Amino acid sequence: MNQDLDLLQPYPFEKLAQLFKGAEHTGGLPHIALSIGEPKHASPAFVKQALIDNINQLSVYPSTKGIPELRKAISEWACRRFKLGDGNLCAETQVLPVNGTREALFAFAQVIINRADKPLLVSPNPFYQIYEGAAFLSGAEPYFLPCREENRFVPDFDAVPVEVWRRCQMIFICSPGNPTGAVMDAATLKKLIALADEHDFVIASDECYSELYFDEANPPLGLLQVCQEMGRNDYRRCVVFHSLSKRSNLPGLRSGFVAGDAAILKPFLLYRTYHGCAMPVQHQLASIAAWNDEAHVVENRRIYQQKFDAVLDVLNGVLDVQKPDASFYLWPRTPVADTEFARELFRQQHVTVLAGSFLSRTVDGFNPGENRVRMALVAPMAQCVEAAERIRAFVRGL
Repeated sequence: MNQDLDLLQPYPFEKLAQLFKGAEHTGGLPHIALSIGEPKHASPAFVKQALIDNINQLSVYPSTKGIPELRKAISEWACRRFKLGDGNLCAETQVLPVNGTREALFAFAQVIINRADKPLLVSPNPFYQIYEGAAFLSGAEPYFLPCREENRFVPDFDAVPVEVWRRCQMIFICSPGNPTGAVMDAATLKKLIALADEHDFVIASDECYSELYFDEANPPLGLLQVCQEMGRNDYRRCVVFHSLSKRSNLPGLRSGFVAGDAAILKPFLLYRTYHGCAMPVQHQLASIAAWNDEAHVVENRRIYQQKFDAVLDVLNGVLDVQKPDASFYLWPRTPVADTEFARELFRQQHVTVLAGSFLSRTVDGFNPGENRVRMALVAPMAQCVEAAERIRAFVRGL
């Protein structure tokens, strides 16, 4: 048995289930879940129709590289969205479809990390737990960078010791962040790119929340966009991960892409060929329809904007909570320990939120998720508002 499996911690939702044992709700209120970041808005009808229209592709073995039409649609979308310029993301060598970002993020570390060199894999803290699992099972030691409120919930790269950068083979970044919703600015990304050049490590940018923002005139920056501004058309050492799950409310389609440095994607494709994770052709054809349409994404953002406005109107003055830069999460500070808050809220009000300490690790005595909870505003509007009202009543009763 692979001994590295012993390093893996239970997933946050397993910890939450354990936390709730013995705290069953008996008040008769219907359950409202704000804990899991699973989009609940309707999937686009035209994407479902594309899937139905191409169901005959079940008889076809898919290729790991994906069909040219999908790579072209992804390339054109990325060039439009991130202002890369026409043709500045090669569909043949710089784009690779994947079955959602989760499996791709994990697999990517298995390709990049060289076990022989006692590597570090640097990660934000709090973080998407796949980052830690990818580190351990690739043979790397995770090194966590706290995302503190005083630094806008963005890692302070200036505070990282030089010996960490020397051992770093790869860094995960997440912008907009999970769970904070924080967006990295151009200056921060340029600083990180310079560090990657100096110390020869790979930047893996998880951007799966990039299409959930509030100002249509100011979408979040992407790593490749900053590369382009720097004249780095080869996107050297830089790779981004995107998904249709949040953008298009298609978590069950398991469709996303990886794009960037062709010299990195070539061995990643080789790995994936043996890994056996090709996207079904009917999913690829449905994905083309999704990437080629923006109207449904604009409407998706409008609905989230309404929910944030309504929920914050209820919670302001009750909880220490602010609207994030982007994403569909709130990351409020709790007046009691985050685990106590989550457990008692579930017991008293039958609302589930995720304890922030379950999304973080304690380093040097500090856990940046302590006394915070993650709330995913994915439920229908009426449920989100009702959950906020129950939370308000719960906090006032503390």
